[in-house]
Formats: sequence, C-alpha cells, structure tokens
Amino acid sequence: MKPLLAAVAIALPLLAACGDSNQRLVNNDEYGDYRGGRARNRPQGANAGLVVFGVDKDREAREAAAAGGAAGLSVNAYLWRATLDTLSFMPLASADPFGGTIITDWYTPAGATNERFRAQAYVLGRQLRSDGVKVQLFRQTLERGQWVDSPVSASTNADMEDKVLARARELRSQSASR
Repeated sequence: MKPLLAAVAIALPLLAACGDSNQRLVNNDEYGDYRGGRARNRPQGANAGLVVFGVDKDREAREAAAAGGAAGLSVNAYLWRATLDTLSFMPLASADPFGGTIITDWYTPAGATNERFRAQAYVLGRQLRSDGVKVQLFRQTLERGQWVDSPVSASTNADMEDKVLARARELRSQSASR
C-alpha cells in the first residue's frame, strides 16, 4: 500500500504541472499561434510542404498534365501511345495501361514463312525519359515442323526502343504545337 501512495504522491505534482499555460487551444493547428491569437499563412506554391504519408494529389495532377497523361493511365501517355504505334504491325495480345505492359501475338513477316516474332514492351514510368521503355523481342524458327526458340540480337531490342522513343518525342512535339 505504501508504494501505491508514493506513486500517487509523485504523480499528483506532475499532473498539476499540466496547467492552462501549456494546453493547446481547440481549433488551432500548427499554423496558428494560440498564445497571441495570430494566424500564420500556410505555405503556398509547388514546394509547399512535405507529404510524409499518403499521396500529394496536386503534384500527381501537375505531373500528369506535364507528361500529357490521360485520366486512368499510370504510365507516360506519350510512351504508351508510341509503343502501341510502333508495335501496331504485330497483332496485339494484351495491353495493360495501369501496369504499362504490352504483349503482342506471334507475327510472321510476309517474306519469311520459316520465322515468327513476338514482342513484350514495358513502359516503366510517368516521365518521358530514355530509360522509360523496355522492348523485348522473341524469335522462333521453323525446324522439322516444330517452332524452336532462336536468339534475337540485343541491338534489335535497342532499335525498337529507339523507334518508340522517337515516336514519343514526335507525339509530344505535335501536342505542344497545338
């Protein structure tokens, strides 16, 4: 019983120290000066503050407008459209604008009946950058009635990426001149 009384005797002065001068007034936030009654202005502009948790919707809207983003796209709209345009000669198997993935079906060129190609393209971000798209081509050749995987040179993949980037720059310049 004595330890309990000792704890209460120590706690009472600590609780009494929580007087009026240290209390935060209701309806005042970190931008208000509750002691003098003056309100400070909230910061304005692009660098208004730091978002620790959650999402800065204003910043997202500015980035989407700057990137020419359409509503619902999670990737750069110019890169997305340019990738679709560049791979339009191949039949489309799947396209996911939220994940930025485009997959084509097998395509056989008119002059080569013994080989076929398929492509997978990934739009990697919301900015129009040279590393914002990755294209990977797959090739198969017909050997003894069976389709067999064959290598595709790395320069072919890089050439396709360059064509996508050139088309994206063209689309961006067309939209800027309107």
